[in-house]
Formats: sequence, C-alpha cells, structure tokens
Amino acid sequence: MEKTYIITKKVAKHGKQAIIVIPSFLQKELKPKTIVEVQIRVKEVQNG
Repeated sequence: MEKTYIITKKVAKHGKQAIIVIPSFLQKELKPKTIVEVQIRVKEVQNG
C-alpha cells in the first residue's frame, strides 16, 4: 500500500553536511528495507 506525506522542513547542518530531519511520527513507516521516493523542491533560498 502506498502512502503519501508532504513535509516542509528547513535544511539543518550536521558538521559539513546539510540534513533534513524526518519527523518521528514517520518512524513506524520508515523501517529498514522500506523503499521511499524522495522529491526535493526548493521553496526559498536564504542567504547566510
């Protein structure tokens, strides 16, 4: 069964890497070996 969630998040920084933190309510949906499709649409670019 396919489920769709739309989440708007700010990109965080972890060391030199940019990360997107997935909300904990999706933890039960995102088990190992689950295949997900990730689409990234930049809504706004912030300077600084």
